Amino acid sequence: MPLFLLPNRLLPLPSSPLITCHASPAALRSSPSSPPPTLPILLDSTTSVPSLSCALQCPHFQSCSGCSHELNLHRPIIVDEADHFFKTLGVSDFDFESCRLWGWRSRAKLAVRGSSMKPLIGLYEEGTHNVVDIPHCKAHHPNINAAVELLRQGITKLNIEPFDEDEGTGELRYVQMALTTYNTSIPASERYKNGKVQVSLVWNSRNENSHNFEKLNALANFLWRNGGPRSDLRFIHSVWANFQTSTNNIIFGNRWRHLLGENGFWEHIGGIDMSLAPSSFGQANTRAFDNLLRKLQKYVPYGASVTDLYAGAGAIGLSLAATRKCRSVKCVEVNKESKLSFEKTVERLPNHVDSSISWHHADASDEPLSWLMGSEVVVVDPPRKGLDASLLDALRNISSLERKAKSSPESSDSKVKDEKRPWVLRSFERFSSNWKQTNS
Repeated sequence: MPLFLLPNRLLPLPSSPLITCHASPAALRSSPSSPPPTLPILLDSTTSVPSLSCALQCPHFQSCSGCSHELNLHRPIIVDEADHFFKTLGVSDFDFESCRLWGWRSRAKLAVRGSSMKPLIGLYEEGTHNVVDIPHCKAHHPNINAAVELLRQGITKLNIEPFDEDEGTGELRYVQMALTTYNTSIPASERYKNGKVQVSLVWNSRNENSHNFEKLNALANFLWRNGGPRSDLRFIHSVWANFQTSTNNIIFGNRWRHLLGENGFWEHIGGIDMSLAPSSFGQANTRAFDNLLRKLQKYVPYGASVTDLYAGAGAIGLSLAATRKCRSVKCVEVNKESKLSFEKTVERLPNHVDSSISWHHADASDEPLSWLMGSEVVVVDPPRKGLDASLLDALRNISSLERKAKSSPESSDSKVKDEKRPWVLRSFERFSSNWKQTNS
Protein backbone atom coordinates (compact mmCIF):
# COMPACT_ATOMS: atom_id res chain seq x y z
CA MET A 1 0.00 0.00 0.00
CA PRO A 2 1.43 3.40 -0.95
CA LEU A 3 2.35 6.07 1.57
CA PHE A 4 0.17 9.18 1.32
CA LEU A 5 1.54 12.62 2.17
CA LEU A 6 -0.74 15.65 2.27
CA PRO A 7 1.05 19.01 2.52
CA ASN A 8 -1.30 21.76 3.66
CA ARG A 9 -1.55 25.18 2.07
CA LEU A 10 0.70 27.32 4.21
CA LEU A 11 -0.48 29.79 6.83
CA PRO A 12 1.37 32.91 8.03
CA LEU A 13 3.42 31.78 11.00
CA PRO A 14 5.36 33.77 13.60
CA SER A 15 9.07 34.35 13.87
CA SER A 16 11.22 32.34 16.27
CA PRO A 17 11.63 32.08 19.18
CA LEU A 18 8.15 31.29 20.48
CA ILE A 19 7.00 33.61 23.24
CA THR A 20 3.99 34.22 25.44
CA CYS A 21 1.86 37.25 24.67
CA HIS A 22 0.06 39.17 27.42
CA ALA A 23 -1.32 42.04 25.34
CA SER A 24 -4.98 42.94 25.57
CA PRO A 25 -7.11 43.23 22.39
CA ALA A 26 -7.82 46.87 23.21
CA ALA A 27 -4.16 47.72 23.27
CA LEU A 28 -3.55 46.03 19.95
CA ARG A 29 -6.44 47.73 18.15
CA SER A 30 -5.36 51.21 19.08
CA SER A 31 -3.97 53.31 16.26
CA PRO A 32 -0.19 53.64 16.12
CA SER A 33 1.21 57.03 17.00
CA SER A 34 2.94 57.21 13.64
CA PRO A 35 2.37 55.33 10.38
CA PRO A 36 4.57 52.32 9.72
CA PRO A 37 7.59 52.94 7.50
CA THR A 38 7.51 52.11 3.82
CA LEU A 39 10.14 49.43 4.35
CA PRO A 40 9.62 47.90 7.83
CA ILE A 41 12.51 46.00 9.37
CA LEU A 42 12.34 42.22 9.00
CA LEU A 43 13.06 40.16 12.10
CA ASP A 44 15.56 37.33 11.94
CA SER A 45 15.98 34.70 14.63
CA THR A 46 19.04 36.60 15.83
CA THR A 47 17.07 39.82 16.33
CA SER A 48 15.66 40.56 19.78
CA VAL A 49 11.91 40.03 19.89
CA PRO A 50 9.93 43.25 20.43
CA SER A 51 6.98 43.46 22.78
CA LEU A 52 3.60 42.33 21.40
CA SER A 53 5.44 40.32 18.73
CA CYS A 54 2.85 37.53 18.87
CA ALA A 55 0.21 39.96 17.55
CA LEU A 56 -0.24 41.10 13.97
CA GLN A 57 -0.50 44.83 14.77
CA CYS A 58 -1.64 45.61 11.22
CA PRO A 59 -3.60 48.84 10.60
CA HIS A 60 -5.66 47.09 7.90
CA PHE A 61 -6.81 44.06 9.93
CA GLN A 62 -10.35 45.26 10.64
CA SER A 63 -11.27 45.83 6.98
CA CYS A 64 -8.91 43.62 4.95
CA SER A 65 -9.91 40.00 4.31
CA GLY A 66 -6.33 38.76 3.93
CA CYS A 67 -5.61 37.69 7.53
CA SER A 68 -8.01 35.85 9.81
CA HIS A 69 -5.90 35.88 13.02
CA GLU A 70 -4.73 38.96 14.87
CA LEU A 71 -3.69 37.66 18.31
CA ASN A 72 -1.70 34.70 19.66
CA LEU A 73 0.02 34.04 16.35
CA HIS A 74 2.66 31.99 18.15
CA ARG A 75 0.00 29.27 18.64
CA PRO A 76 -3.27 29.90 16.72
CA ILE A 77 -6.31 27.90 17.83
CA ILE A 78 -6.36 26.06 14.52
CA VAL A 79 -3.01 24.46 15.38
CA ASP A 80 -4.47 22.84 18.49
CA GLU A 81 -7.47 21.68 16.46
CA ALA A 82 -5.15 20.10 13.88
CA ASP A 83 -3.06 18.49 16.62
CA HIS A 84 -6.19 16.94 18.15
CA PHE A 85 -7.43 15.73 14.75
CA PHE A 86 -4.20 13.92 13.94
CA LYS A 87 -4.00 12.36 17.40
CA THR A 88 -7.43 10.79 16.83
CA LEU A 89 -5.87 9.12 13.78
CA GLY A 90 -2.90 7.85 15.78
CA VAL A 91 -0.45 10.49 14.51
CA SER A 92 1.46 11.72 17.54
CA ASP A 93 4.32 13.63 15.88
CA PHE A 94 2.28 16.48 14.39
CA ASP A 95 4.64 19.45 14.19
CA PHE A 96 4.10 23.22 14.08
CA GLU A 97 6.87 25.13 12.32
CA SER A 98 7.24 28.78 13.24
CA CYS A 99 8.71 31.41 10.94
CA ARG A 100 8.21 35.14 10.36
CA LEU A 101 5.36 37.15 11.83
CA TRP A 102 5.83 40.14 9.51
CA GLY A 103 7.00 40.20 5.93
CA TRP A 104 6.44 36.50 5.26
CA ARG A 105 4.29 36.84 2.12
CA SER A 106 6.37 36.70 -1.05
CA ARG A 107 3.47 36.53 -3.51
CA ALA A 108 0.33 38.69 -3.70
CA LYS A 109 -2.52 39.17 -6.19
CA LEU A 110 -4.11 42.59 -5.66
CA ALA A 111 -7.12 44.28 -7.26
CA VAL A 112 -6.72 47.81 -8.64
CA ARG A 113 -9.79 50.04 -8.34
CA GLY A 114 -10.65 53.66 -7.48
CA SER A 115 -9.41 56.46 -9.71
CA SER A 116 -6.11 57.53 -11.24
CA MET A 117 -5.81 60.29 -8.65
CA LYS A 118 -6.72 57.99 -5.76
CA PRO A 119 -6.05 54.37 -6.72
CA LEU A 120 -7.02 51.54 -4.37
CA ILE A 121 -4.62 48.59 -4.50
CA GLY A 122 -5.50 45.71 -2.22
CA LEU A 123 -7.95 42.93 -1.41
CA TYR A 124 -11.72 42.76 -1.38
CA GLU A 125 -13.53 43.47 1.84
CA GLU A 126 -14.94 40.13 3.00
CA GLY A 127 -18.20 39.24 1.28
CA THR A 128 -18.03 42.19 -1.13
CA HIS A 129 -16.20 43.46 -4.20
CA ASN A 130 -15.16 46.64 -2.44
CA VAL A 131 -11.40 46.93 -2.56
CA VAL A 132 -9.55 47.77 0.66
CA ASP A 133 -6.35 49.74 0.11
CA ILE A 134 -3.52 48.02 2.07
CA PRO A 135 -0.33 50.10 1.64
CA HIS A 136 1.09 49.03 5.02
CA CYS A 137 0.26 45.31 4.93
CA LYS A 138 2.26 43.57 7.67
CA ALA A 139 2.15 40.19 5.91
CA HIS A 140 3.73 41.42 2.66
CA HIS A 141 7.48 41.37 2.23
CA PRO A 142 8.55 45.04 2.53
CA ASN A 143 9.67 45.14 -1.10
CA ILE A 144 6.18 44.12 -2.22
CA ASN A 145 4.76 47.07 -0.29
CA ALA A 146 7.41 49.29 -1.88
CA ALA A 147 6.50 48.01 -5.36
CA VAL A 148 2.81 48.68 -4.65
CA GLU A 149 3.65 52.24 -3.63
CA LEU A 150 5.71 52.74 -6.80
CA LEU A 151 2.82 51.39 -8.88
CA ARG A 152 0.45 53.80 -7.14
CA GLN A 153 2.71 56.71 -8.08
CA GLY A 154 2.87 55.52 -11.69
CA ILE A 155 -0.91 55.20 -11.97
CA THR A 156 -1.35 58.79 -10.83
CA LYS A 157 1.52 60.28 -12.82
CA LEU A 158 0.52 58.59 -16.10
CA ASN A 159 -3.25 58.92 -15.59
CA ILE A 160 -3.83 55.16 -15.72
CA GLU A 161 -7.50 54.37 -15.16
CA PRO A 162 -8.16 51.57 -12.65
CA PHE A 163 -10.73 48.98 -13.65
CA ASP A 164 -14.42 49.71 -13.08
CA GLU A 165 -16.03 46.34 -12.40
CA ASP A 166 -19.60 47.54 -12.91
CA GLU A 167 -18.96 49.22 -16.26
CA GLY A 168 -16.19 46.93 -17.51
CA THR A 169 -14.08 49.99 -18.31
CA GLY A 170 -10.66 51.17 -17.24
CA GLU A 171 -7.16 49.91 -17.98
CA LEU A 172 -5.45 48.23 -15.03
CA ARG A 173 -7.49 45.41 -13.44
CA TYR A 174 -5.09 43.58 -11.11
CA VAL A 175 -1.42 43.31 -10.27
CA GLN A 176 0.53 40.26 -9.14
CA MET A 177 3.65 40.85 -7.08
CA ALA A 178 6.01 37.87 -6.79
CA LEU A 179 9.27 38.09 -4.83
CA THR A 180 12.39 36.06 -5.56
CA THR A 181 15.32 35.76 -3.17
CA TYR A 182 17.45 33.87 -5.70
CA ASN A 183 20.72 35.79 -5.73
CA THR A 184 23.96 33.85 -5.45
CA SER A 185 26.06 37.03 -5.57
CA ILE A 186 25.28 37.91 -1.94
CA PRO A 187 25.48 35.88 1.31
CA ALA A 188 22.51 33.60 1.98
CA SER A 189 21.68 35.52 5.17
CA GLU A 190 21.08 38.70 3.15
CA ARG A 191 19.01 37.29 0.30
CA TYR A 192 15.55 37.49 1.83
CA LYS A 193 15.70 41.15 2.78
CA ASN A 194 17.16 41.95 -0.66
CA GLY A 195 14.47 40.08 -2.59
CA LYS A 196 13.34 41.47 -5.94
CA VAL A 197 9.76 41.78 -7.17
CA GLN A 198 8.35 40.52 -10.44
CA VAL A 199 5.39 42.80 -11.33
CA SER A 200 2.62 41.39 -13.53
CA LEU A 201 0.11 44.00 -14.75
CA VAL A 202 -3.31 42.64 -15.73
CA TRP A 203 -4.41 44.94 -18.54
CA ASN A 204 -8.02 45.35 -19.64
CA SER A 205 -7.51 44.55 -23.32
CA ARG A 206 -7.28 41.51 -25.59
CA ASN A 207 -3.66 41.87 -26.65
CA GLU A 208 -0.78 44.20 -27.47
CA ASN A 209 -2.66 45.74 -30.41
CA SER A 210 -5.10 47.60 -28.16
CA HIS A 211 -5.39 51.38 -28.42
CA ASN A 212 -3.99 51.88 -24.89
CA PHE A 213 -0.94 49.62 -25.18
CA GLU A 214 1.33 52.69 -25.17
CA LYS A 215 0.06 53.55 -21.67
CA LEU A 216 0.88 50.01 -20.52
CA ASN A 217 4.39 50.40 -21.89
CA ALA A 218 4.73 53.78 -20.22
CA LEU A 219 3.71 52.31 -16.85
CA ALA A 220 6.16 49.42 -17.24
CA ASN A 221 8.96 51.86 -18.08
CA PHE A 222 8.07 54.01 -15.07
CA LEU A 223 8.38 50.99 -12.75
CA TRP A 224 11.65 49.90 -14.34
CA ARG A 225 13.19 53.37 -14.37
CA ASN A 226 12.37 54.00 -10.71
CA GLY A 227 12.79 50.49 -9.27
CA GLY A 228 15.01 48.60 -11.70
CA PRO A 229 18.76 47.89 -11.56
CA ARG A 230 19.77 51.44 -12.56
CA SER A 231 17.59 53.11 -9.95
CA ASP A 232 18.57 53.90 -6.36
CA LEU A 233 16.18 51.26 -4.96
CA ARG A 234 16.83 48.28 -7.27
CA PHE A 235 13.99 46.07 -6.09
CA ILE A 236 12.11 45.40 -9.36
CA HIS A 237 13.05 42.06 -10.94
CA SER A 238 10.93 42.28 -14.10
CA VAL A 239 7.66 43.59 -15.51
CA TRP A 240 5.10 41.40 -17.30
CA ALA A 241 1.72 42.06 -18.89
CA ASN A 242 -1.33 39.82 -18.86
CA PHE A 243 -4.31 40.62 -21.08
CA GLN A 244 -7.78 39.98 -19.71
CA THR A 245 -11.23 41.20 -20.82
CA SER A 246 -13.42 38.54 -19.23
CA THR A 247 -16.42 39.60 -17.13
CA ASN A 248 -16.01 36.72 -14.65
CA ASN A 249 -13.87 36.67 -11.50
CA ILE A 250 -10.87 34.98 -13.10
CA ILE A 251 -7.86 37.25 -12.56
CA PHE A 252 -5.63 36.22 -15.46
CA GLY A 253 -6.30 35.86 -19.16
CA ASN A 254 -4.49 33.38 -21.39
CA ARG A 255 -2.12 35.86 -23.06
CA TRP A 256 1.13 36.93 -21.37
CA ARG A 257 3.95 39.19 -22.53
CA HIS A 258 7.34 39.86 -20.99
CA LEU A 259 8.02 43.61 -21.06
CA LEU A 260 11.18 44.44 -19.09
CA GLY A 261 13.83 42.85 -16.89
CA GLU A 262 14.78 39.22 -16.44
CA ASN A 263 12.71 36.61 -18.24
CA GLY A 264 13.54 33.74 -15.89
CA PHE A 265 12.22 33.70 -12.30
CA TRP A 266 13.94 31.27 -9.93
CA GLU A 267 13.78 30.30 -6.27
CA HIS A 268 15.87 27.76 -4.36
CA ILE A 269 13.46 25.57 -2.37
CA GLY A 270 13.57 22.00 -1.13
CA GLY A 271 17.15 21.55 -2.32
CA ILE A 272 16.50 22.45 -5.98
CA ASP A 273 16.40 25.54 -8.19
CA MET A 274 12.73 26.03 -9.08
CA SER A 275 11.52 27.99 -12.10
CA LEU A 276 8.17 29.77 -11.81
CA ALA A 277 6.50 31.57 -14.69
CA PRO A 278 4.10 34.37 -13.67
CA SER A 279 1.24 32.12 -14.83
CA SER A 280 2.28 29.25 -12.54
CA PHE A 281 1.02 28.71 -9.01
CA GLY A 282 3.57 29.53 -6.34
CA GLN A 283 3.38 29.28 -2.55
CA ALA A 284 2.94 32.65 -0.86
CA ASN A 285 5.19 31.72 2.08
CA THR A 286 8.41 30.62 0.38
CA ARG A 287 10.38 30.05 3.58
CA ALA A 288 7.68 27.97 5.23
CA PHE A 289 7.27 25.94 2.03
CA ASP A 290 11.01 25.23 1.99
CA ASN A 291 10.81 24.02 5.61
CA LEU A 292 7.83 21.82 4.72
CA LEU A 293 9.64 20.24 1.75
CA ARG A 294 12.69 19.40 3.84
CA LYS A 295 10.51 17.72 6.48
CA LEU A 296 8.48 15.90 3.84
CA GLN A 297 11.63 14.39 2.37
CA LYS A 298 12.29 12.45 5.58
CA TYR A 299 9.08 10.45 5.13
CA VAL A 300 9.88 9.24 1.60
CA PRO A 301 12.01 6.06 1.27
CA TYR A 302 15.08 6.22 -0.96
CA GLY A 303 14.42 4.90 -4.46
CA ALA A 304 10.64 5.10 -4.15
CA SER A 305 8.20 5.47 -7.03
CA VAL A 306 6.37 8.78 -6.41
CA THR A 307 3.19 10.32 -7.82
CA ASP A 308 2.66 14.04 -7.15
CA LEU A 309 -1.01 15.01 -7.65
CA TYR A 310 -2.10 18.64 -8.05
CA ALA A 311 1.60 19.12 -8.76
CA GLY A 312 1.66 22.61 -10.27
CA ALA A 313 5.14 23.11 -11.71
CA GLY A 314 6.35 20.04 -9.80
CA ALA A 315 8.13 21.59 -6.82
CA ILE A 316 7.30 18.73 -4.44
CA GLY A 317 7.89 15.86 -6.85
CA LEU A 318 11.15 17.27 -8.25
CA SER A 319 12.44 18.05 -4.76
CA LEU A 320 11.89 14.40 -3.84
CA ALA A 321 13.56 13.23 -7.06
CA ALA A 322 16.68 15.21 -6.17
CA THR A 323 16.90 14.43 -2.45
CA ARG A 324 15.50 10.87 -2.19
CA LYS A 325 16.93 9.37 -5.41
CA CYS A 326 13.47 8.31 -6.49
CA ARG A 327 13.15 5.58 -9.11
CA SER A 328 10.38 7.53 -10.80
CA VAL A 329 8.44 10.75 -10.24
CA LYS A 330 5.12 11.39 -11.96
CA CYS A 331 3.65 14.91 -11.68
CA VAL A 332 -0.04 15.42 -12.54
CA GLU A 333 -1.45 18.93 -13.02
CA VAL A 334 -4.55 20.37 -14.69
CA ASN A 335 -3.02 23.80 -15.43
CA LYS A 336 -1.10 23.46 -18.71
CA GLU A 337 0.72 26.76 -18.02
CA SER A 338 2.83 24.98 -15.39
CA LYS A 339 4.53 22.69 -17.92
CA LEU A 340 7.16 25.20 -19.09
CA SER A 341 8.31 25.90 -15.52
CA PHE A 342 8.51 22.14 -14.90
CA GLU A 343 10.73 21.66 -17.96
CA LYS A 344 13.10 24.48 -16.97
CA THR A 345 13.40 23.12 -13.43
CA VAL A 346 14.22 19.59 -14.64
CA GLU A 347 17.03 21.01 -16.78
CA ARG A 348 18.65 22.40 -13.62
CA LEU A 349 18.36 19.31 -11.45
CA PRO A 350 21.68 18.15 -9.93
CA ASN A 351 23.87 15.79 -11.96
CA HIS A 352 23.30 12.87 -9.60
CA VAL A 353 19.56 12.69 -10.27
CA ASP A 354 18.80 9.57 -12.31
CA SER A 355 15.03 9.32 -12.12
CA SER A 356 12.38 8.73 -14.72
CA ILE A 357 10.55 12.05 -14.47
CA SER A 358 7.29 12.92 -16.22
CA TRP A 359 4.68 15.69 -16.20
CA HIS A 360 1.07 14.95 -17.19
CA HIS A 361 -1.54 17.52 -18.17
CA ALA A 362 -4.61 15.93 -16.60
CA ASP A 363 -7.26 16.23 -13.92
CA ALA A 364 -6.18 14.06 -10.98
CA SER A 365 -9.82 13.33 -10.14
CA ASP A 366 -10.50 11.78 -13.57
CA GLU A 367 -9.96 8.00 -13.25
CA PRO A 368 -7.64 8.55 -10.25
CA LEU A 369 -6.74 4.87 -9.92
CA SER A 370 -4.74 5.09 -13.14
CA TRP A 371 -2.44 7.57 -11.37
CA LEU A 372 -2.20 5.67 -8.09
CA MET A 373 -1.43 2.18 -9.39
CA GLY A 374 2.23 1.25 -9.08
CA SER A 375 3.12 4.19 -6.84
CA GLU A 376 4.82 3.60 -3.51
CA VAL A 377 4.35 7.22 -2.39
CA VAL A 378 1.49 9.52 -3.35
CA VAL A 379 1.69 13.24 -2.52
CA VAL A 380 -1.46 15.33 -2.77
CA ASP A 381 -1.44 19.12 -2.49
CA PRO A 382 -4.96 20.17 -3.52
CA PRO A 383 -6.39 23.67 -3.82
CA ARG A 384 -8.42 25.17 -1.00
CA LYS A 385 -11.58 23.27 -1.89
CA GLY A 386 -9.78 20.06 -0.93
CA LEU A 387 -9.55 16.66 -2.59
CA ASP A 388 -12.07 15.75 -5.26
CA ALA A 389 -14.53 13.08 -4.10
CA SER A 390 -13.43 10.51 -6.70
CA LEU A 391 -9.76 10.81 -5.71
CA LEU A 392 -10.56 10.75 -2.01
CA ASP A 393 -12.55 7.55 -2.51
CA ALA A 394 -9.69 5.98 -4.47
CA LEU A 395 -7.17 6.86 -1.74
CA ARG A 396 -9.40 5.36 0.94
CA ASN A 397 -9.85 2.11 -0.94
CA ILE A 398 -6.51 1.77 -2.70
CA SER A 399 -5.64 -1.63 -1.18
CA SER A 400 -8.82 -3.35 -2.30
CA LEU A 401 -8.77 -1.59 -5.65
CA GLU A 402 -5.18 -2.73 -6.29
CA ARG A 403 -6.11 -6.34 -5.57
CA LYS A 404 -9.12 -6.09 -7.86
CA ALA A 405 -7.10 -4.48 -10.62
CA LYS A 406 -4.39 -7.13 -10.47
CA SER A 407 -6.96 -9.91 -10.75
CA SER A 408 -8.73 -8.21 -13.65
CA PRO A 409 -7.72 -9.29 -17.18
CA GLU A 410 -7.59 -5.62 -18.19
CA SER A 411 -6.01 -3.42 -15.51
CA SER A 412 -7.28 0.09 -14.89
CA ASP A 413 -3.99 1.73 -15.74
CA SER A 414 -4.12 0.39 -19.28
CA LYS A 415 -6.94 2.83 -20.02
CA VAL A 416 -4.96 5.94 -20.82
CA LYS A 417 -6.38 9.11 -22.32
CA ASP A 418 -4.63 11.35 -24.77
CA GLU A 419 -4.42 14.05 -22.07
CA LYS A 420 -2.25 11.72 -19.98
CA ARG A 421 0.63 11.53 -22.43
CA PRO A 422 3.60 12.73 -20.37
CA TRP A 423 6.62 14.75 -21.28
CA VAL A 424 9.45 12.56 -19.99
CA LEU A 425 13.05 13.49 -19.25
CA ARG A 426 15.84 11.57 -17.56
CA SER A 427 17.94 14.04 -15.65
CA PHE A 428 21.32 12.63 -16.66
CA GLU A 429 20.45 13.46 -20.30
CA ARG A 430 19.11 16.90 -19.52
CA PHE A 431 21.77 18.91 -21.35
CA SER A 432 21.53 16.99 -24.61
CA SER A 433 18.12 15.35 -24.77
CA ASN A 434 15.07 16.61 -26.59
CA TRP A 435 11.72 16.28 -24.88
CA LYS A 436 9.89 13.22 -26.13
CA GLN A 437 6.14 12.92 -26.01
CA THR A 438 5.29 9.33 -25.25
CA ASN A 439 2.23 7.34 -24.25
CA SER A 440 2.10 6.53 -20.54
